[in-house]
Amino acid sequence: MNEIKRQLSNVSLVVRDYDEAIKYYVGVLNFELHQDVDLGDGKRWVVVGPKNAECGLVLGKAVGARQESAIGNQTGGRVFLFLHTSDFWSDYKSMKTKGVIFKEKPREEAYGTVVVFEDLYGNLWDLLELN
Repeated sequence: MNEIKRQLSNVSLVVRDYDEAIKYYVGVLNFELHQDVDLGDGKRWVVVGPKNAECGLVLGKAVGARQESAIGNQTGGRVFLFLHTSDFWSDYKSMKTKGVIFKEKPREEAYGTVVVFEDLYGNLWDLLELN
């Protein structure tokens, strides 16, 4: 019997504004804009992510007070997303130059080099190069 293969394809991220979020994730984190489709009524299907990544971020513009209150706090203050890199120090320096806020100094762990940063909305991320 063949094993069923599954994978996550995208993760939804609640944002304040589509264009503001695209500018940050593409311009600051050096992601690519994979899709930007007008769905009408002010809605868009926007997907960004690292080049050649299988999983992207679907940027969803918050609608209403409940969704707006979740912007930047989708996980209650825990690290939410993990950005793996093959060149930690190059990415770290580039992000620092572009004004990314790091919550700590880079550290060496048994599994690799890691640092926590926050995005423009306050979501916490790990920048991580595995050993």
